[in-house]
Amino acid sequence: MPYIYRNLFLTPHDTEALLPVLLAARLSVPLTSIKNVVIIRKGVDARKKPQIKIVYTLSFSADNLVQARLATDPSLEWLDETVAQTRERLQSSQRIVIVGSGPAGLFAALRLAEYGVTATIVERGEPVEQRAITVQRFWKDGTLDPESNVQFGEGGAGTFSDGKLTCRSKEAAVPWVLAKLANFGAQPEIRYLAKPHIGTDRLRTVISSIRRELQEKGFIFRFGCRMTDMNIKNGTLSSVILNNVEEVRCDHLILASGHSARDTFEMLERLNVPLERKPFAMGLRVEHPQELINTIQYGKQKLSSLPAADYAVAWNCSTSGRSAYSFCMCPGGVVVGGASETGGVVTNGMSGQQRDSPYANSALVVNVREDDFEGSGPLAGVRLQRRWEQHAFELGGGGYRAPAQNLLGFLGLPGKGAVRTSYRPGICETELDTVLPMFIIETLRKGITDFGRKLRGFVTAEATLIGIESRTSSPVRVLRDCNFESVGVKGLYPAGEGAGYAGGIMSAALDGIKVADSIAERLKRHLNIDQPNLPVPPALSPPTSAAVLSS
Repeated sequence: MPYIYRNLFLTPHDTEALLPVLLAARLSVPLTSIKNVVIIRKGVDARKKPQIKIVYTLSFSADNLVQARLATDPSLEWLDETVAQTRERLQSSQRIVIVGSGPAGLFAALRLAEYGVTATIVERGEPVEQRAITVQRFWKDGTLDPESNVQFGEGGAGTFSDGKLTCRSKEAAVPWVLAKLANFGAQPEIRYLAKPHIGTDRLRTVISSIRRELQEKGFIFRFGCRMTDMNIKNGTLSSVILNNVEEVRCDHLILASGHSARDTFEMLERLNVPLERKPFAMGLRVEHPQELINTIQYGKQKLSSLPAADYAVAWNCSTSGRSAYSFCMCPGGVVVGGASETGGVVTNGMSGQQRDSPYANSALVVNVREDDFEGSGPLAGVRLQRRWEQHAFELGGGGYRAPAQNLLGFLGLPGKGAVRTSYRPGICETELDTVLPMFIIETLRKGITDFGRKLRGFVTAEATLIGIESRTSSPVRVLRDCNFESVGVKGLYPAGEGAGYAGGIMSAALDGIKVADSIAERLKRHLNIDQPNLPVPPALSPPTSAAVLSS
């Protein structure tokens, strides 16, 4: 009989082999009656330093002795064994184009593949293997390729990040996404960790595996290929133009071009596709020694069984309504240039699977409201981003070097230390007072002071600020209806971060799945006009976690 048990604790010194023993003791049943123990959730509780706890949720089966405890033990629940939804195989002559091979585009493709449907995937950048070489060259000597960089190319912007998979969504597709990633080479434990991540190094191999799988199923990848126009007749999409010369017929277009595809936004505005501007955030990257963050969070130096410590902080100003908060925190990572336009500096953080860099970094950002934008129109936020990225380029002295300052110097405190950073292509030490609008600078100073009260040691001469962090999310939303279709153009399906409907790898992947499901429903209705009795394949069992502790 299947159950879930929550809130079992181990210390960092214990081994997970103790979990079945602990579970049997908690339930007051013989160990032999506990079967098929599987970890389905694992997290770290460091609230009472230095007594750190590793918190587990387990699934298991047992005899009827356990059933009597359901009403008295709040940690014990039935296990929901919902069978995975069957996806009807479709055969359609309608042509699907996916623009962008980030998480929204790739997971839309993976979902379509389960319906037996294929598509052409258009990607302006390079395949991930060549893209990694191009990006490394940029970090080494500041040679930027505007078409293939940290923002553009196979895998999207998340390829050069921490590969975090955190998601607040409780949607049924979340385990499906995690299982897919694990099947394509990600660590099996991402299925149950409370804060799963893949790491930029391993993520690249996952992406190439996804591409090979899709190619085997008939998907066509067009790298170095940019959608430059669309043909719209009577409010319906009929074809797309690639690289200004090639016309490709298209019945359904999944637009998953990412939050930095500014030329795509400009094309949509020119074609009168309904857009709206949306708030976002800008700020700086902060970098600390990782060992310092470990000590702050764990109360002592990190044990080998504990992950590199992270943090999340926020401060709200009651007078201005502004907030300063951490974003995209990368334990054991590095700070890197993320520019995609000539003459603009953008910072980003990333870390590998092992998170073994001696540095910890995070964006510290402030909310930017629509009334902060420059001028009118849906692209006003883009203009604001671009202006300050170009200003940061000037302050950095060119070559995509970033302006940087010691944290104490930024706060005007005594004891300023050296400016040490992992940032590539390099930094130019300067005061950051003018690197961003004054409302951001002032809010950051107050927010960081508050962070130092919450995290003792955060405000230190060992920390460096690097500017600027401007690509936290899309400043534009491509409007769509309840069927995920553009409100102004039939056949156009905006998806993911660039369309304004996601913020991170997981949420973008989930959005791509929703769009694919909507298109499949549209194809199904079209097919049923002529074939009303299509056969339905048998149901598939859901995948199980790899962390099996007993059988």
